[in-house]
Amino acid sequence: MLEAASIIAQAEREVGIKDPDPGVGRNLERLVGSLHASFPMSPEGEQLVHASLLRDTVARFQSAKWVQDHPEIAEEPISAPVFLMGLPRSGTTYFQYLFDRDHRFRLIRTWESIMPSPPPGFDPKSSEERRSAWREMQKQRQHFDGFEALHLYDEDGSDECHAFMEQSFGAAGLHNLYRVPAYFDYLMDELDLAETYRIHKRQLQCLQWKSPRKPWALKYPNHVIGMNEILQVYPDARFVMTHRDPVQTLASISKMTFNLRNMRAAAPVDMHEVGRDMLHFISRHIDRIMAFDAGPNASRVIHVDYYALVQDPVREMRMIHEGLGIGTPDDVQSAVADWHASNPKNARGKNEYTLEQYGLDDAEVATRFAPYMQRFAIPREAEGLQRSSIAA
Repeated sequence: MLEAASIIAQAEREVGIKDPDPGVGRNLERLVGSLHASFPMSPEGEQLVHASLLRDTVARFQSAKWVQDHPEIAEEPISAPVFLMGLPRSGTTYFQYLFDRDHRFRLIRTWESIMPSPPPGFDPKSSEERRSAWREMQKQRQHFDGFEALHLYDEDGSDECHAFMEQSFGAAGLHNLYRVPAYFDYLMDELDLAETYRIHKRQLQCLQWKSPRKPWALKYPNHVIGMNEILQVYPDARFVMTHRDPVQTLASISKMTFNLRNMRAAAPVDMHEVGRDMLHFISRHIDRIMAFDAGPNASRVIHVDYYALVQDPVREMRMIHEGLGIGTPDDVQSAVADWHASNPKNARGKNEYTLEQYGLDDAEVATRFAPYMQRFAIPREAEGLQRSSIAA
């Protein structure tokens, strides 16, 4: 049976240290309890989940051991990182790929997120070995039909922070992989996100050690729920947030969640249950955005219109760079424009879904999210796309 204590004990044996992060065990206990309560798994499915949770725990322990063995890693400055965020499915991955065209920033690579140790600057040879291992993992990894249309994901491309957040079991995205509503509410109401971001920082310090220092650009939609805690750990952090019709993002995250859970569940997943879960999920994200916007650090956020971004990314990136206090060199403008031209909308397949499939009413959801849409002047999806098309 899946047990938090046995997972931690096994990781301690494998890495050779005791758990260095006192609060994480409780996070794992709450996650495992929620899995048992609300996400029925076959014996094979439970084995896969166990392997995933163990891999996360081992990765966390390994970075801590590197810091124990080389204390100077803890002195690595993570200066003025840029956190790229927005509601899930609001264009943050597209945005991340635009930032990855800019040689002035450092982004997490796909193979680094899952296999961050050893530090690549300390052991450059291991980097190629991990790239190869990642490619083999992808060949065996299950993807649902239409995954490529829902999520940009390239070999050796840039990756988001989900894996680093998951290593301390502080990742809201776990509620998309598995149905764990009690865990999600625990994460929102009780979990120490500052500890999660301290562990996140430790992984960045390990990756940066003995490598050239550049500002990090760190994408994860769910960073919006932890902006206050991010500032505790990264006092000079900068935030860039995309905004897209939240009714559309709700429909899209419902589709992705349904497919991700369906790959892992022992029984068919109820689409209407997914819709209810994701309505609560997105609502709580919006609540955090609105609360931060009403607080003393609201001016630290650069807000980006998703529809303007996809219509003219060079113009929008210039605006963002200005907000960050930097210029936009010609080679960066060219790289952004070239990537945009090479990756037109629907190039990886068309992503079709409706909110009604998940038991939700479009007009009711739009009314519920109206204060957020009014505050940031967010149009409905059809209007935003039409406006972008006309502008083009």
